[in-house]
This record gives sequence, structure tokens and C-alpha cells, in this order.
Amino acid sequence: MNTAVFIAWRGGSLERGEWSPVARLDRVDGEYRFVYTQGARTLAGFHPFPGMTGLEEVYRSETLFPLFANRLLSRSRPEYEAWLTWSGFDPHQPPEPLALLSVTEGIRQTDALEVFPCPVPDATDGKYRTHFFLHGLRHASPKAQARLATLRAGDTLSIELEDDNVHDPQAVAVWVDGEERLRLGYVPRYLARDARTLANHVGADAIELRVVRINPGAPLQMRLLCSLSASWPRGFDPCSGIEFQPIVDDLALAQVVHA
Repeated sequence: MNTAVFIAWRGGSLERGEWSPVARLDRVDGEYRFVYTQGARTLAGFHPFPGMTGLEEVYRSETLFPLFANRLLSRSRPEYEAWLTWSGFDPHQPPEPLALLSVTEGIRQTDALEVFPCPVPDATDGKYRTHFFLHGLRHASPKAQARLATLRAGDTLSIELEDDNVHDPQAVAVWVDGEERLRLGYVPRYLARDARTLANHVGADAIELRVVRINPGAPLQMRLLCSLSASWPRGFDPCSGIEFQPIVDDLALAQVVHA
């Protein structure tokens, strides 16, 4: 079974920096493979990761590279089972590391790296489906914070394209309705492009956004787990921009896979 995630980096400040995928991490035939993408060449201020400094190299390992392994909570930590539950997984059946990284995003307070999966049509109905932790909760108003505490699994949320957002014109806000409509936060940047494409094809109202879990005791970045689903538009091809393409050519990748 082959699985893959992309690694994104935010250049500049966390609030105003430019975002781009810079690498891809695969699990292929029992080994991990890491390659840089064209985004690593075009994102201003990006430098290769320690221990993986060659932009044109293909890195292989039977175990998860330390850069990513260190972003997974140790099984020995007392909050490990809670961490899995917060992420929507069964703590008695832990997922593969890449599946876990694709939800937790591998975020650390000390850098601007994020891990995310490239979506594929759902095997059962062909829809676009993904899970994510809501971003930007720390900027929510006191009323929105209070409303968050009342949410339950299955509650419906909605999106709004913030074309006039001065910090990020691609921003997609997440709102909750009720006696007062309140903005809770934002769709992660790595999903914003997809959300906008889906909204342009099927309409923002046709995108189903729901609460998966509320995690009162979790860190703020893991407080609200959401699910997003929509019809997969004809011709929709996510993760297809030049910034997603590996720097090494297909032949080099094929030689690594079959080595």
C-alpha cells in the first residue's frame, strides 16, 4: 500500500508569510521516501531541512525520518491515548504515522512546517472528503469562544471566502450560525485552495462542513476537529500545480521505488 503527504512551509511571519508545498513524503513498499518539490525552489526564504540538504536527492529510510517522527507524540507520554482520540482515531488501533501526521499536521510552535495529504475521491461515493483541525481559534472573539464550548459532534458549520482579507486573500473562514452568526476560525491554508475551487464549482452552500469532535482539554490547535465534504467536480485535480511537482524526474523516482 502506497501513501503520501506533502510538506508545506510558510516563509516570513506566521500571520503574513507566503505559503507553499516544498516536499513530498511517501510510504512505498515498506519504506519512507522524501523528495523536494518545485515549491522549495520558488518559496522565498526557504532552506532545505537539516540532514536532507540536497534539493535534487531522493531520501529513503525504513523508519520515519526524525524531522517527522519528532512531530508525533511518544507512546510513553501519559496523554498519548487522549492525543489519538482528539485526532479522531481509536487509541487501541493507532493509525500509520503518515495518516496521523495528515490530521495533526505535524505542527510545532517553533517552526512553520505543516503536513497535509493530497485528497483523492472517496472510494464509496467519489466525493471530496477530508478532516482538519480548525485554525485561528486564538483570534476568535470571546462570544465565538463561548459558542465553541456549546458545539457537539455533527453540528453544521459554514464557510465564507474572505477575498478582502488583508493578511491572506485566499482565506476561507469558518462560521457557526445560531442566535448570532459568529466566525470561529479558518480552514487551514493547505485546504483553502481546494475549498475555493469547490465553492466555485458547486457553491459554498453545497459544501458540507461539520463538527467531528470538540476537545475541551486539548491544546487550542487541536480543540475543534472538522470534516468537509462536497461533490468532486469534473476535471478537478488537486495538488497539480508546479509547486507540487518533484524536483527529481520520474525516471529517478522509478529507480528509487524499484531499487
